[in-house]
Amino acid sequence: MNVTLRKRAKQFSTLVRCSAVQPRLGQVHRPVLTKNGDLGVTFIGHSGFFLQTGGKNILVDPNFARWLFLLKRLRRPGMRIKDLPPIDYVLVTHAHFDHLHRPSLRRIAELTRRQRRVAPIIIVPDGVGNLVRTLGFSQVVELKWWDRIQLGWDFSVTHVPSRHWGARMIHDTYRGYGGYVIRSGKHSVYHAGDTAYFNGFAEIGSRLKPDVALLPIGAYHPESFRNVHTSPEDAMQAFQDLGAKWMVPMHYGTFRLSHEPMDEPLQRLRSAAEASGLSEQVAVLEEGVTRFF
Repeated sequence: MNVTLRKRAKQFSTLVRCSAVQPRLGQVHRPVLTKNGDLGVTFIGHSGFFLQTGGKNILVDPNFARWLFLLKRLRRPGMRIKDLPPIDYVLVTHAHFDHLHRPSLRRIAELTRRQRRVAPIIIVPDGVGNLVRTLGFSQVVELKWWDRIQLGWDFSVTHVPSRHWGARMIHDTYRGYGGYVIRSGKHSVYHAGDTAYFNGFAEIGSRLKPDVALLPIGAYHPESFRNVHTSPEDAMQAFQDLGAKWMVPMHYGTFRLSHEPMDEPLQRLRSAAEASGLSEQVAVLEEGVTRFF
């Protein structure tokens, strides 16, 4: 084993040990359903969200796993799959195991099929479809960057770029990755997936003008991790580049994927927001508690 592999193995074993001894926190809630067309955003945990907009129920990167291989989940999912209403669309940003969790996806498809006899449609980046085709969804849609799918007269999903990578295993680097902008009537939500800071945020803002930006703020230490992940300060700059009205942080506090303290991302985000004069536009969501915009 070369020096680099030994170093990575040692780092991973440290994450595993730290996760195993830490108690699992967080409360479970029943999602609050909108009846008047408001945009409802419910943070499941990590990068997972339950969105309600335009009369549609949408899940993005839903991961309800208690363990991610050897990594313990440190905060409970904010809701249970069995408490979800029928889901219309599931969006997955890329194939990494913390975002595309096949057991969660299979259970979601089964639940909606039992509730209304038709399973949800799942939308994934180009090259990811073969990972989800056997999970019971009614349709699998693959998108490339800037592809837009119209799913109703006033409901659309656009796949947008990110700075990350998409391989599920070491060599399947052909798989796509990125974020989504979901638009319905007067509401628009951007889920960035995993990404480092890059000039694409300004282009996404210019072209699609999302109102609510769901942005990752964790997994930035050591410094080399910022090649593929945003720090809290990077995320604040991305929010300003986008020109969105609201920022909701994600990708922190659930799985110990890097070496910063678990409570540091939110602390640094609040400091960065205050320094930028944007504290009132940052909405930190408790898992399972629905916020209407």
